[in-house]
Amino acid sequence: MKNFVEELRWRGMLAQMMPGTEEFLMKEMVSAYLGTDPTADSLHIGHLCGIMMLRHLQRCGHKPYLLVGGATGMIGDPSGKSQERNLLDTETLYHNQEAIKKQVSKFLDFDSTEPNKAEMVNNYDWMKDFTFLDFARTVGKHITVNYMMAKDSVKRRLNGEASDGLSFTEFTYQLLQGYDFLYQYQHYNIKLQLGGNDQWGNMTTGSELIRRTLGSEAEAYCLTCPLITKADGKKFGKTESGNIWLDRNRTSPYAFYQFWLNVSDDDAAKYIKIFTSLDRPTIEGLIAEHSEDPGRRTLQRRLAEEVTRMVHSQEDLDMAIAASNILFGKSTKENLLQLDEQTFNDVFKDVPHFEVSKELLGQPAVEIMNQEGMTIFPSKSEMRKLVKGGGVSLNKEKLAAFDQVITADDLIDGKYLLVQKGKKNYFLIIVK
Repeated sequence: MKNFVEELRWRGMLAQMMPGTEEFLMKEMVSAYLGTDPTADSLHIGHLCGIMMLRHLQRCGHKPYLLVGGATGMIGDPSGKSQERNLLDTETLYHNQEAIKKQVSKFLDFDSTEPNKAEMVNNYDWMKDFTFLDFARTVGKHITVNYMMAKDSVKRRLNGEASDGLSFTEFTYQLLQGYDFLYQYQHYNIKLQLGGNDQWGNMTTGSELIRRTLGSEAEAYCLTCPLITKADGKKFGKTESGNIWLDRNRTSPYAFYQFWLNVSDDDAAKYIKIFTSLDRPTIEGLIAEHSEDPGRRTLQRRLAEEVTRMVHSQEDLDMAIAASNILFGKSTKENLLQLDEQTFNDVFKDVPHFEVSKELLGQPAVEIMNQEGMTIFPSKSEMRKLVKGGGVSLNKEKLAAFDQVITADDLIDGKYLLVQKGKKNYFLIIVK
């Protein structure tokens, strides 16, 4: 059995753990769980550190459980949040749960016959018929208000200047999360809870509840990973356009690949340990190779490849690399036509866009590309000179003549014309 704690430690994935956790994990196969809220039908890369913890746990011979918080997700957790969450109906929760399981199946083995195969559970199953009287008697009597008030997550919300206070619903969240640990301890023999470091207070309430309910000899442990930040201290995983999702319909594989490709050198050295399963000698070799010639971006390329392949597929990775080469390397019209529309739009989202009417089709290129308001060429005569010198391409093919007729057959996805001036200047004409 591999040392799970040591695996996390060298990867920079260990923040806190209760005394005795490492020794306990070396004694026997341990069942451990990590909770996630089904508030969307996709996880984003902010969830990935926790999912990778479960992946390493299973690879070290232990049994991972992913707890979907169907019940607690309806309420909202005060840890690091400023507002309560919206209530979700059971149909939406079930849909989100199934979508999340499909995503996590790429990281964990749910289907093997091994004793440590992964499991998914939903706390809505044991909370939906749990009455308030049951809750008060089973949970409430064991944990004092003093104990709950001492938690940092509660104190921050109560003392925050911008806070409207803390509702009773949110105040009881740590007890609900604590009961999850107790219930799973009793029914699934789960003795370790994993989570982000902002969850430490809620997690230790669970281990405390187990000891106060079942006796001080009950073995229950907690272990957290650090909250991942960027080298500049900003929150990891967010861009100007929002979260980087694992769902291809929310974030295309190309945009996903580009996110990892564009991280800083310092972040790449950190992230390749956290978000890949590459072993220590391989990673140390990559870091050494990168330091010899940072301009080649060895770390970023390998990181982007590993994570994109793991979250999506080899085929999606190949598409993302091919799409990247369209802007930054040699490519052909055939490469362009292989892109789906979402990827095509992602690749060219930052180039100047112009719209023209489809009634212009059938006219010469010099007319279509020099409509009023367009800034592709300074003038028609300048365009003639550039075309003559082989400096203008349409859809990655050299424009044969400035008066070449543009037809519907030239359109990509039935509506786009990609104009390239020189090597690096791209313009997108959208025909409507």
